[in-house]
Amino acid sequence: MADVTQKNKKTIKKTNKVVEENFIQLKKSDILKIRIKDENGKDTGEHLEFDLEDISLPLKLNQCDIEHKKNLEYIRNQFLIIDKKQDSKGKYILSKNEEEKIKVMNEFYKREMKALDLFLGKDGTKKLLNGREPYFSMYDEFAEIIEPILPLLKKNSDNIKNKIMNKYGKKQEEKNVLK
Repeated sequence: MADVTQKNKKTIKKTNKVVEENFIQLKKSDILKIRIKDENGKDTGEHLEFDLEDISLPLKLNQCDIEHKKNLEYIRNQFLIIDKKQDSKGKYILSKNEEEKIKVMNEFYKREMKALDLFLGKDGTKKLLNGREPYFSMYDEFAEIIEPILPLLKKNSDNIKNKIMNKYGKKQEEKNVLK
């Protein structure tokens, strides 16, 4: 949990009244920062940040996986629909069906980025892409990248559960529950 500490005390005069302002600083604990390197091993200056005490983090990861599966189903269905249409010559080098498939893939990429951001945080996918355009296997590659932090999430989830059980579990007397 965050510690609240007194940071500074300041006196301000306002129309013959003395007003005292107190400042507090919240302490961040159990924050996991993961720095991002490009394909050459050079630090990009970006990082992903995970609050390991965020009890909803495992739920976000589950939702991310559910959305990914929906996205795969979406692209399969759209490709089947397009393949059943009669193809015709397009304006330039692509046929009409090929153009439609590319548009569907672009939508798929947007959906995948949105799904990944559920877990990685706002613009987390863009940080990992590091200027690269989205690609079909990015979800699987990013899942591989975050694999090593999953045990940390599980451990912290268990720790939070234990803290809750210790504080509010059946072992406590009812009068101590509200402490």
